[in-house]
Amino acid sequence: MTLHDLQPACASVHGGPDTAGVPLWDFSTNSNACGPCSEAREAVQGAEATRYPDPAYTALRESLGAFHGVAPGRVVLAASASEFMHRITTLAALQGAVQAALPLHSYGDYAQAAQVRGLDVVRGTGVAAGLQWACEPSSPLGLADPAVRAWQLDGVARDGGLPDVLRVLDCAYAPLRLDPEGAWTGAPPAQLPSACWQLWTPNKALGLTGVRAAYAIAPAGSEEQVRTLVALAPSWPVGAHGVALLQAWVQPAVQQWLVYSLSTLREWKSRQQALCLDLGWAVHAGSLANYFCAQPASTALQNDLVALRAAGIKLRDATSFGLPGTVRLGVLAPAAQDALRLAWKAVASGRTIADQDSPADSGDAL
Repeated sequence: MTLHDLQPACASVHGGPDTAGVPLWDFSTNSNACGPCSEAREAVQGAEATRYPDPAYTALRESLGAFHGVAPGRVVLAASASEFMHRITTLAALQGAVQAALPLHSYGDYAQAAQVRGLDVVRGTGVAAGLQWACEPSSPLGLADPAVRAWQLDGVARDGGLPDVLRVLDCAYAPLRLDPEGAWTGAPPAQLPSACWQLWTPNKALGLTGVRAAYAIAPAGSEEQVRTLVALAPSWPVGAHGVALLQAWVQPAVQQWLVYSLSTLREWKSRQQALCLDLGWAVHAGSLANYFCAQPASTALQNDLVALRAAGIKLRDATSFGLPGTVRLGVLAPAAQDALRLAWKAVASGRTIADQDSPADSGDAL
């Protein structure tokens, strides 16, 4: 593999601010629109940034371990979820993995991390692979990941002489589930499979995505893998502000705020989906989280997204997820939704006028 071969894999697509700055109304990320959580923000603002954190993160790992009901030694700190995705993919490659199994539609860093380490990327469940990814609920569709049920049934297994399968469950959106059966209650849900790595990124749930900090819970009996992952990390992967965020994450007041915010997000989501339907968009059914996908009524979606961005509104083009012609929308407050309605109608009206004035339609010579 050459450097040239890696270029397409490194062309990541993200939501949030871009070269045009911060969108006035940003539907392109899945951050909790009720945030930021004031208690967590105050903790971050009050972080002691004049000195290094404890390099072993002793107190932090104890707090996170207690929150999840596991020994502190099973907690691995990470600079971000994306950083951990790359680090555990490196571990899989070191263990002899030759494949990475991904959900059909999924976050780009899973594939990027695999490709730059020479692993073949396969999509779908039930595939023999050295590294398997799942996301619960999934992104971008917000559905239950079918792999999770399979993992619950058979745990970590050996497959056809391959090295031990590394299974990683991305729990980024577990705290933002809005369905009554699986809604967050202030503690990690017991129904998540334990015989896999669980990757947690609280910054989305707390509305503080600019603070890059994450952690993973190792499955029982993974002491050697934990030691290797710690050895693969740089010194102090999480800075003082990230430590403050993660310490705040486990506080009862912060969890109470999060649980309370979910009822508001449910109301906003229902209103936003109705708005999309009113605009003539096809809304993908079944989303369990604070985001969903829709197919706008447009034959020139890329141009329309550019026009919306110029009007201060950003949607997440889902082409990079394998869903061309589709956008993912994080749930925002009614004021943002109303702005989207007005902007889309203006864009659609402009498109109609342009079509009527085009030479092909008027019969003028080209």
